[in-house]
Amino acid sequence: MLAITPIYAALIAILYVALSANVILHRRSGKISVGDGGDKAMIKAMRTHANCAEYAPFALLLIAMAELQGAGWLILNLLGLMLLAGRLLHAYGFGRSSQIVILRQVGMLLTFAAILIAALANLFLAL
Repeated sequence: MLAITPIYAALIAILYVALSANVILHRRSGKISVGDGGDKAMIKAMRTHANCAEYAPFALLLIAMAELQGAGWLILNLLGLMLLAGRLLHAYGFGRSSQIVILRQVGMLLTFAAILIAALANLFLAL
């Protein structure tokens, strides 16, 4: 049974909906129906949203598999917090009209660390 992963999945889903709403708002304000319309703010909103969609599901899947294999609550919460913090920092740092590069970089570092540690935990638990 999954008890920890759903918490982080829910929190990241809320972030994902917020990023989706940001894309919709940019589309409406810029009257952009399809694509980016050559608008840099639209491109940034789309890429911020897409980056979350590209990394979060894979990381959550790895965390869920580790939980199903019996990983301890401490490692699961650390992985979940790393992923959540990484996604929040990246979205904020990258999504600003003037990027906050260090937040973007730390966000990706945390995201990659969560994926790598979860992958290694899964290998360890499966062998």
